Amino acid sequence: MALIMNPSIFREYDIRGVYEKDFNTEFAEHLGRAHVSFIKKHTGNHRPKITVGYDARVSSPAIADALVKGMLASGADVVRLGLIATPISYFSTWTMEGVSGAIMVTGSHNPPEYNGFKISVGNQTIYGEKIQELLKIISIKAYLQGSGKETQHDILTPYVEYYKPQFKFSDNFNVVVDSANGAAGCVLRRLYESCGLKPTILFEQPDGMFPNHHPDPTVEENMRDLQLKVKELGARLGIGFDGDSDRIGLVDHEGRMIYGDEIMAIICRDILVTHKGATIIGDVKCSDRLYADIRRRGGKGIMWKTGHSLIKSKIKEEKSPFGGEFSGHIFFSDRNFGYDDAMYAGLRIIEIMDKTGKTIPQLLEGFGEAYNTPEIRVDTSDDKKIYVVKQMIRLFSSTSPDYKVNLTDGLRLSFSDGWALVRPSNTQPVIVLRFEANTKSSLDRIRGDIEGKVYKLLNA
Repeated sequence: MALIMNPSIFREYDIRGVYEKDFNTEFAEHLGRAHVSFIKKHTGNHRPKITVGYDARVSSPAIADALVKGMLASGADVVRLGLIATPISYFSTWTMEGVSGAIMVTGSHNPPEYNGFKISVGNQTIYGEKIQELLKIISIKAYLQGSGKETQHDILTPYVEYYKPQFKFSDNFNVVVDSANGAAGCVLRRLYESCGLKPTILFEQPDGMFPNHHPDPTVEENMRDLQLKVKELGARLGIGFDGDSDRIGLVDHEGRMIYGDEIMAIICRDILVTHKGATIIGDVKCSDRLYADIRRRGGKGIMWKTGHSLIKSKIKEEKSPFGGEFSGHIFFSDRNFGYDDAMYAGLRIIEIMDKTGKTIPQLLEGFGEAYNTPEIRVDTSDDKKIYVVKQMIRLFSSTSPDYKVNLTDGLRLSFSDGWALVRPSNTQPVIVLRFEANTKSSLDRIRGDIEGKVYKLLNA
Protein backbone atom coordinates (compact mmCIF):
# COMPACT_ATOMS: atom_id res chain seq x y z
CA MET A 1 0.00 0.00 0.00
CA ALA A 2 1.33 3.43 -0.94
CA LEU A 3 1.87 5.93 1.85
CA ILE A 4 -0.66 8.76 2.09
CA MET A 5 0.59 11.61 4.26
CA ASN A 6 -0.67 15.18 3.98
CA PRO A 7 1.81 17.25 6.06
CA SER A 8 -1.04 19.52 7.21
CA ILE A 9 -2.33 16.74 9.50
CA PHE A 10 0.57 17.49 11.87
CA ARG A 11 -1.21 20.11 13.92
CA GLU A 12 -0.31 22.04 17.05
CA TYR A 13 -1.27 19.40 19.60
CA ASP A 14 -2.27 16.27 17.72
CA ILE A 15 -2.30 14.62 14.30
CA ARG A 16 -5.67 14.69 12.54
CA GLY A 17 -7.23 14.54 9.08
CA VAL A 18 -9.62 12.74 6.77
CA TYR A 19 -8.89 9.01 6.71
CA GLU A 20 -7.79 7.67 3.30
CA LYS A 21 -7.53 11.22 1.97
CA ASP A 22 -4.99 12.84 4.30
CA PHE A 23 -3.50 9.65 5.72
CA ASN A 24 -3.96 5.87 5.59
CA THR A 25 -2.96 2.74 7.50
CA GLU A 26 0.48 2.79 5.86
CA PHE A 27 1.01 6.17 7.47
CA ALA A 28 -0.15 4.81 10.83
CA GLU A 29 2.50 2.10 10.59
CA HIS A 30 5.18 4.73 9.91
CA LEU A 31 3.88 6.85 12.80
CA GLY A 32 4.18 3.88 15.13
CA ARG A 33 7.81 3.47 14.14
CA ALA A 34 8.47 7.21 14.46
CA HIS A 35 6.97 7.24 17.95
CA VAL A 36 9.44 4.56 19.08
CA SER A 37 12.36 6.52 17.59
CA PHE A 38 11.13 9.68 19.30
CA ILE A 39 10.92 7.96 22.69
CA LYS A 40 14.42 6.49 22.23
CA LYS A 41 15.84 9.91 21.36
CA HIS A 42 14.23 11.74 24.26
CA THR A 43 14.39 9.10 27.00
CA GLY A 44 17.17 6.72 25.96
CA ASN A 45 14.78 3.78 26.17
CA HIS A 46 15.36 1.57 23.12
CA ARG A 47 12.62 -0.93 24.07
CA PRO A 48 9.74 1.16 25.39
CA LYS A 49 6.41 -0.14 26.60
CA ILE A 50 3.65 1.76 24.78
CA THR A 51 -0.13 1.59 25.23
CA VAL A 52 -2.48 1.86 22.24
CA GLY A 53 -6.20 2.56 22.45
CA TYR A 54 -8.81 3.67 19.95
CA ASP A 55 -12.21 5.36 19.83
CA ALA A 56 -15.50 4.21 18.32
CA ARG A 57 -14.87 5.35 14.74
CA VAL A 58 -15.25 2.79 12.00
CA SER A 59 -11.67 3.30 10.82
CA SER A 60 -10.07 3.20 14.29
CA PRO A 61 -9.42 -0.56 14.72
CA ALA A 62 -7.58 -0.86 11.38
CA ILE A 63 -5.54 2.26 12.11
CA ALA A 64 -4.64 0.92 15.57
CA ASP A 65 -3.57 -2.41 14.05
CA ALA A 66 -1.20 -0.63 11.65
CA LEU A 67 0.14 1.55 14.44
CA VAL A 68 0.93 -1.51 16.55
CA LYS A 69 2.60 -3.22 13.58
CA GLY A 70 4.99 -0.31 13.19
CA MET A 71 5.80 -0.16 16.90
CA LEU A 72 6.54 -3.88 17.07
CA ALA A 73 8.82 -3.65 14.03
CA SER A 74 10.85 -1.00 15.86
CA GLY A 75 11.23 -3.17 18.95
CA ALA A 76 8.59 -1.67 21.26
CA ASP A 77 6.47 -3.77 23.58
CA VAL A 78 2.86 -2.80 22.89
CA VAL A 79 -0.05 -3.05 25.31
CA ARG A 80 -3.39 -3.00 23.51
CA LEU A 81 -6.14 -1.30 25.50
CA GLY A 82 -8.91 -1.74 22.91
CA LEU A 83 -11.90 0.60 22.65
CA ILE A 84 -11.45 3.32 25.27
CA ALA A 85 -11.97 7.03 25.87
CA THR A 86 -8.99 9.35 25.40
CA PRO A 87 -8.59 10.14 29.14
CA ILE A 88 -8.20 6.43 29.79
CA SER A 89 -5.22 6.43 27.43
CA TYR A 90 -3.71 9.17 29.60
CA PHE A 91 -4.68 7.21 32.73
CA SER A 92 -2.62 4.25 31.48
CA THR A 93 0.54 6.37 31.36
CA TRP A 94 0.09 7.45 34.99
CA THR A 95 -0.94 4.13 36.54
CA MET A 96 0.57 1.24 34.55
CA GLU A 97 4.05 0.18 35.55
CA GLY A 98 6.87 0.85 33.11
CA VAL A 99 4.82 2.63 30.42
CA SER A 100 6.97 4.97 28.30
CA GLY A 101 4.21 6.49 26.20
CA ALA A 102 0.87 6.05 24.52
CA ILE A 103 -1.03 6.75 21.33
CA MET A 104 -4.79 7.16 21.26
CA VAL A 105 -6.41 6.73 17.84
CA THR A 106 -9.24 9.26 17.79
CA GLY A 107 -10.96 11.82 15.62
CA SER A 108 -12.32 13.54 18.74
CA HIS A 109 -15.36 15.68 17.88
CA ASN A 110 -14.75 15.75 14.13
CA PRO A 111 -17.14 14.20 11.56
CA PRO A 112 -17.02 10.40 11.01
CA GLU A 113 -14.64 10.55 8.04
CA TYR A 114 -11.93 12.08 10.24
CA ASN A 115 -9.49 10.30 12.49
CA GLY A 116 -6.21 11.02 14.17
CA PHE A 117 -3.75 10.48 16.98
CA LYS A 118 -3.21 11.97 20.45
CA ILE A 119 0.34 11.16 21.44
CA SER A 120 1.99 10.84 24.85
CA VAL A 121 5.62 10.43 25.79
CA GLY A 122 5.93 9.40 29.41
CA ASN A 123 2.77 10.77 31.01
CA GLN A 124 2.68 14.01 28.99
CA THR A 125 1.05 14.69 25.64
CA ILE A 126 3.39 16.23 23.09
CA TYR A 127 2.64 19.32 21.01
CA GLY A 128 4.16 22.01 18.82
CA GLU A 129 7.71 21.32 17.63
CA LYS A 130 7.61 17.78 19.02
CA ILE A 131 4.66 16.94 16.77
CA GLN A 132 6.66 18.33 13.84
CA GLU A 133 9.64 16.22 14.90
CA LEU A 134 7.57 13.09 14.23
CA LEU A 135 7.01 14.34 10.68
CA LYS A 136 10.78 14.74 10.23
CA ILE A 137 11.46 11.23 11.52
CA ILE A 138 8.93 9.78 9.05
CA SER A 139 10.31 11.88 6.19
CA ILE A 140 13.81 10.40 6.57
CA LYS A 141 12.61 7.01 7.88
CA ALA A 142 14.88 7.23 10.93
CA TYR A 143 13.50 4.04 12.42
CA LEU A 144 14.84 1.49 14.87
CA GLN A 145 14.84 -2.21 14.09
CA GLY A 146 13.55 -4.81 16.49
CA SER A 147 10.90 -7.33 17.35
CA GLY A 148 8.63 -6.25 20.15
CA LYS A 149 5.99 -8.19 22.05
CA GLU A 150 2.25 -7.54 22.03
CA THR A 151 -0.13 -7.98 24.97
CA GLN A 152 -3.67 -6.95 25.86
CA HIS A 153 -4.76 -5.28 29.07
CA ASP A 154 -8.11 -4.53 30.71
CA ILE A 155 -7.67 -0.86 31.65
CA LEU A 156 -11.38 -0.20 32.27
CA THR A 157 -11.56 -2.10 35.55
CA PRO A 158 -8.62 -0.32 37.23
CA TYR A 159 -9.96 2.98 35.88
CA VAL A 160 -13.32 2.44 37.59
CA GLU A 161 -11.72 1.10 40.77
CA TYR A 162 -9.37 4.09 41.01
CA TYR A 163 -12.17 6.68 41.08
CA LYS A 164 -14.78 4.69 42.97
CA PRO A 165 -13.42 5.62 46.46
CA GLN A 166 -13.51 9.35 45.66
CA PHE A 167 -17.29 9.57 45.26
CA LYS A 168 -20.18 8.26 47.36
CA PHE A 169 -23.47 9.54 45.97
CA SER A 170 -26.99 8.57 46.91
CA ASP A 171 -28.87 6.96 44.04
CA ASN A 172 -31.53 9.69 44.09
CA PHE A 173 -29.34 12.26 42.33
CA ASN A 174 -31.25 12.49 39.05
CA VAL A 175 -28.76 12.98 36.22
CA VAL A 176 -29.07 12.41 32.47
CA VAL A 177 -25.94 11.72 30.43
CA ASP A 178 -25.54 11.80 26.64
CA SER A 179 -22.66 9.64 25.42
CA ALA A 180 -23.30 10.75 21.80
CA ASN A 181 -22.53 7.18 20.60
CA GLY A 182 -18.92 7.96 21.43
CA ALA A 183 -16.20 6.17 23.37
CA ALA A 184 -17.63 7.12 26.78
CA GLY A 185 -20.17 4.33 26.32
CA CYS A 186 -17.46 1.72 26.91
CA VAL A 187 -17.22 2.52 30.64
CA LEU A 188 -19.52 5.37 31.66
CA ARG A 189 -22.31 3.29 33.20
CA ARG A 190 -19.84 1.18 35.22
CA LEU A 191 -18.05 4.28 36.48
CA TYR A 192 -21.11 6.27 37.52
CA GLU A 193 -22.94 3.30 39.03
CA SER A 194 -19.82 2.40 41.03
CA CYS A 195 -20.11 5.86 42.63
CA GLY A 196 -23.73 5.25 43.64
CA LEU A 197 -25.48 6.99 40.75
CA LYS A 198 -28.24 5.60 38.57
CA PRO A 199 -27.85 7.76 35.48
CA THR A 200 -30.22 7.86 32.54
CA ILE A 201 -27.87 7.44 29.57
CA LEU A 202 -28.73 8.55 26.04
CA PHE A 203 -27.01 7.04 22.99
CA GLU A 204 -24.79 4.82 25.09
CA GLN A 205 -23.74 2.32 22.43
CA PRO A 206 -20.48 3.36 20.71
CA ASP A 207 -21.11 3.89 16.98
CA GLY A 208 -18.53 5.70 14.86
CA MET A 209 -21.15 6.97 12.43
CA PHE A 210 -22.78 8.97 15.26
CA PRO A 211 -26.32 8.21 14.06
CA ASN A 212 -28.18 10.40 16.57
CA HIS A 213 -26.23 13.65 16.51
CA HIS A 214 -22.74 15.03 15.99
CA PRO A 215 -20.50 14.33 19.04
CA ASP A 216 -19.74 17.91 20.03
CA PRO A 217 -21.40 19.07 23.28
CA THR A 218 -20.46 22.73 22.79
CA VAL A 219 -23.04 23.14 19.99
CA GLU A 220 -26.57 23.55 21.33
CA GLU A 221 -28.14 21.69 18.40
CA ASN A 222 -26.27 18.56 19.53
CA MET A 223 -27.66 18.91 23.06
CA ARG A 224 -31.38 19.03 22.11
CA ASP A 225 -32.13 15.43 23.07
CA LEU A 226 -30.37 15.93 26.39
CA GLN A 227 -32.28 19.14 27.09
CA LEU A 228 -35.60 17.47 26.38
CA LYS A 229 -34.84 14.41 28.51
CA VAL A 230 -33.67 16.54 31.47
CA LYS A 231 -36.94 18.48 31.43
CA GLU A 232 -39.02 15.33 30.86
CA LEU A 233 -37.49 13.54 33.87
CA GLY A 234 -37.11 16.59 36.10
CA ALA A 235 -33.40 15.86 36.36
CA ARG A 236 -31.04 18.13 38.28
CA LEU A 237 -28.37 18.04 35.58
CA GLY A 238 -27.63 16.93 32.02
CA ILE A 239 -24.09 16.02 30.95
CA GLY A 240 -22.92 15.63 27.35
CA PHE A 241 -19.63 14.22 26.06
CA ASP A 242 -17.77 14.49 22.78
CA GLY A 243 -16.61 11.56 20.66
CA ASP A 244 -13.61 10.59 22.79
CA SER A 245 -14.90 11.88 26.14
CA ASP A 246 -12.28 14.51 26.88
CA ARG A 247 -14.77 17.40 26.47
CA ILE A 248 -17.88 18.05 28.54
CA GLY A 249 -21.07 20.04 28.04
CA LEU A 250 -23.81 20.73 30.61
CA VAL A 251 -27.47 21.69 30.67
CA ASP A 252 -29.16 22.81 33.89
CA HIS A 253 -32.45 21.53 35.34
CA GLU A 254 -34.40 23.83 33.01
CA GLY A 255 -32.49 22.61 29.95
CA ARG A 256 -30.39 25.76 29.58
CA MET A 257 -27.01 25.28 27.96
CA ILE A 258 -24.09 25.99 30.29
CA TYR A 259 -20.97 27.15 28.45
CA GLY A 260 -17.42 26.07 29.20
CA ASP A 261 -16.38 29.17 31.12
CA GLU A 262 -19.51 28.92 33.25
CA ILE A 263 -18.63 25.31 34.03
CA MET A 264 -15.16 26.51 34.99
CA ALA A 265 -16.60 29.22 37.26
CA ILE A 266 -18.63 26.66 39.21
CA ILE A 267 -15.55 24.51 39.73
CA CYS A 268 -13.20 27.44 40.42
CA ARG A 269 -15.42 28.66 43.25
CA ASP A 270 -15.24 25.22 44.84
CA ILE A 271 -11.49 24.79 44.23
CA LEU A 272 -10.61 28.20 45.69
CA VAL A 273 -12.25 27.29 49.01
CA THR A 274 -9.68 24.55 49.62
CA HIS A 275 -6.85 26.01 47.50
CA LYS A 276 -6.83 29.63 48.63
CA GLY A 277 -4.98 31.97 46.28
CA ALA A 278 -4.51 29.23 43.68
CA THR A 279 -3.59 29.88 40.07
CA ILE A 280 -6.29 28.85 37.59
CA ILE A 281 -5.58 28.40 33.87
CA GLY A 282 -8.16 29.35 31.24
CA ASP A 283 -7.94 29.84 27.48
CA VAL A 284 -8.43 32.92 25.31
CA LYS A 285 -12.03 31.96 24.48
CA CYS A 286 -13.13 32.26 28.11
CA SER A 287 -15.15 35.25 29.28
CA ASP A 288 -13.64 38.23 31.10
CA ARG A 289 -16.30 37.40 33.71
CA LEU A 290 -14.43 34.20 34.57
CA TYR A 291 -11.11 35.92 35.23
CA ALA A 292 -12.88 38.66 37.24
CA ASP A 293 -14.69 36.00 39.30
CA ILE A 294 -11.40 34.23 40.04
CA ARG A 295 -9.87 37.54 41.22
CA ARG A 296 -12.87 38.31 43.45
CA ARG A 297 -12.35 34.98 45.19
CA GLY A 298 -8.66 35.54 45.79
CA GLY A 299 -7.33 33.41 42.95
CA LYS A 300 -5.02 34.24 40.08
CA GLY A 301 -6.37 33.60 36.59
CA ILE A 302 -4.00 33.11 33.67
CA MET A 303 -5.35 33.45 30.12
CA TRP A 304 -3.47 30.94 27.96
CA LYS A 305 -3.42 29.46 24.48
CA THR A 306 -6.23 27.16 23.39
CA GLY A 307 -5.31 23.48 23.09
CA HIS A 308 -5.53 20.52 25.45
CA SER A 309 -1.78 19.86 25.43
CA LEU A 310 -0.97 23.55 25.89
CA ILE A 311 -3.31 23.97 28.87
CA LYS A 312 -2.05 20.74 30.48
CA SER A 313 1.52 21.94 30.15
CA LYS A 314 0.68 25.34 31.64
CA ILE A 315 -1.15 23.73 34.58
CA LYS A 316 1.95 21.67 35.30
CA GLU A 317 4.26 24.69 34.94
CA GLU A 318 2.15 26.88 37.25
CA LYS A 319 1.39 24.06 39.71
CA SER A 320 -2.28 24.86 39.28
CA PRO A 321 -4.97 22.64 40.82
CA PHE A 322 -7.40 23.30 37.98
CA GLY A 323 -7.81 24.71 34.49
CA GLY A 324 -10.04 24.50 31.47
CA GLU A 325 -11.09 25.69 28.06
CA PHE A 326 -14.27 27.24 26.74
CA SER A 327 -14.57 24.18 24.48
CA GLY A 328 -15.21 21.94 27.50
CA HIS A 329 -11.76 20.48 28.14
CA ILE A 330 -11.62 20.43 31.95
CA PHE A 331 -8.39 19.60 33.80
CA PHE A 332 -8.06 18.64 37.47
CA SER A 333 -4.68 18.16 39.09
CA ASP A 334 -6.54 18.45 42.40
CA ARG A 335 -7.32 14.79 43.28
CA ASN A 336 -6.43 13.77 39.73
CA PHE A 337 -3.52 13.74 37.26
CA GLY A 338 -3.98 17.09 35.47
CA TYR A 339 -5.40 15.88 32.15
CA ASP A 340 -8.82 16.38 30.58
CA ASP A 341 -11.34 13.72 31.53
CA ALA A 342 -14.98 14.68 30.90
CA MET A 343 -16.37 11.67 32.78
CA TYR A 344 -14.39 12.62 35.87
CA ALA A 345 -15.32 16.30 35.46
CA GLY A 346 -18.97 15.26 35.42
CA LEU A 347 -18.52 13.51 38.76
CA ARG A 348 -16.89 16.61 40.26
CA ILE A 349 -19.81 18.79 39.11
CA ILE A 350 -22.30 16.32 40.63
CA GLU A 351 -20.25 16.33 43.83
CA ILE A 352 -20.46 20.13 44.09
CA MET A 353 -24.22 20.08 43.51
CA ASP A 354 -24.72 17.19 45.92
CA LYS A 355 -22.81 18.72 48.84
CA THR A 356 -24.28 22.23 48.40
CA GLY A 357 -27.81 21.21 47.45
CA LYS A 358 -27.76 24.00 44.87
CA THR A 359 -28.90 24.12 41.26
CA ILE A 360 -26.55 25.21 38.48
CA PRO A 361 -28.06 28.74 38.34
CA GLN A 362 -27.63 29.06 42.11
CA LEU A 363 -23.99 27.96 41.82
CA LEU A 364 -23.50 30.72 39.22
CA GLU A 365 -25.07 33.52 41.29
CA GLY A 366 -23.01 36.70 41.09
CA PHE A 367 -21.06 35.52 38.04
CA GLY A 368 -22.48 38.47 36.12
CA GLU A 369 -24.72 38.82 33.12
CA ALA A 370 -23.43 39.39 29.64
CA TYR A 371 -24.55 39.24 26.05
CA ASN A 372 -22.36 36.79 24.20
CA THR A 373 -22.05 34.36 21.35
CA PRO A 374 -21.06 30.73 21.47
CA GLU A 375 -17.93 29.71 19.63
CA ILE A 376 -18.52 30.70 15.97
CA ARG A 377 -16.67 28.50 13.48
CA VAL A 378 -16.14 29.89 10.02
CA ASP A 379 -15.23 27.17 7.49
CA THR A 380 -12.33 27.96 5.18
CA SER A 381 -9.00 26.37 4.19
CA ASP A 382 -5.95 25.84 6.39
CA ASP A 383 -3.97 28.41 4.37
CA LYS A 384 -6.79 30.95 4.39
CA LYS A 385 -7.41 30.74 8.12
CA ILE A 386 -3.78 31.64 8.80
CA TYR A 387 -3.87 34.46 6.26
CA VAL A 388 -7.04 36.02 7.64
CA VAL A 389 -5.88 35.98 11.26
CA LYS A 390 -2.50 37.48 10.31
CA GLN A 391 -4.25 40.25 8.40
CA MET A 392 -6.57 40.94 11.33
CA ILE A 393 -3.55 41.21 13.63
CA ARG A 394 -1.98 43.65 11.16
CA LEU A 395 -5.17 45.75 11.08
CA PHE A 396 -5.15 46.08 14.86
CA SER A 397 -1.40 46.15 15.40
CA SER A 398 -1.19 49.81 16.38
CA THR A 399 -2.10 50.86 19.91
CA SER A 400 -5.41 52.62 20.39
CA PRO A 401 -7.30 54.20 23.29
CA ASP A 402 -10.38 52.34 22.05
CA TYR A 403 -9.12 48.80 22.66
CA LYS A 404 -6.37 46.61 24.10
CA VAL A 405 -4.70 43.88 22.06
CA ASN A 406 -3.83 40.39 23.35
CA LEU A 407 -1.87 38.15 20.95
CA THR A 408 -1.56 35.11 23.24
CA ASP A 409 -3.44 32.99 20.71
CA GLY A 410 -4.72 34.73 17.62
CA LEU A 411 -6.22 38.19 18.18
CA ARG A 412 -8.22 39.13 21.29
CA LEU A 413 -9.47 42.71 21.46
CA SER A 414 -10.77 44.16 24.72
CA PHE A 415 -13.02 47.22 24.50
CA SER A 416 -14.47 49.23 27.39
CA ASP A 417 -17.79 47.43 26.95
CA GLY A 418 -16.83 43.98 25.63
CA TRP A 419 -14.32 41.86 23.76
CA ALA A 420 -13.75 39.94 20.53
CA LEU A 421 -11.62 36.93 19.58
CA VAL A 422 -10.33 35.87 16.16
CA ARG A 423 -8.09 32.81 16.06
CA PRO A 424 -7.22 29.92 13.71
CA SER A 425 -8.41 26.49 14.86
CA ASN A 426 -5.57 24.06 15.49
CA THR A 427 -7.70 21.03 14.62
CA GLN A 428 -9.79 22.04 11.59
CA PRO A 429 -9.70 24.42 8.57
CA VAL A 430 -11.76 26.90 10.57
CA ILE A 431 -11.52 30.45 11.90
CA VAL A 432 -12.88 30.66 15.44
CA LEU A 433 -14.73 33.81 16.53
CA ARG A 434 -16.27 34.74 19.84
CA PHE A 435 -17.85 37.97 21.11
CA GLU A 436 -19.11 39.26 24.44
CA ALA A 437 -20.37 42.63 25.66
CA ASN A 438 -22.23 44.37 28.47
CA THR A 439 -25.25 45.24 26.31
CA LYS A 440 -26.96 43.86 23.22
CA SER A 441 -26.15 47.00 21.23
CA SER A 442 -22.45 46.74 22.18
CA LEU A 443 -22.40 43.09 21.19
CA ASP A 444 -23.96 43.91 17.82
CA ARG A 445 -21.44 46.73 17.25
CA ILE A 446 -18.36 44.70 18.16
CA ARG A 447 -19.48 41.61 16.32
CA GLY A 448 -20.58 43.54 13.24
CA ASP A 449 -17.25 45.36 12.97
CA ILE A 450 -14.94 42.37 13.55
CA GLU A 451 -17.00 39.79 11.69
CA GLY A 452 -17.37 42.18 8.76
CA LYS A 453 -13.61 42.57 8.48
CA VAL A 454 -13.08 38.80 8.69
CA TYR A 455 -15.56 38.05 5.90
CA LYS A 456 -14.12 40.85 3.75
CA LEU A 457 -10.69 39.21 4.02
CA LEU A 458 -12.15 35.76 3.32
CA ASN A 459 -13.81 37.00 0.16
CA ALA A 460 -10.87 39.08 -1.06
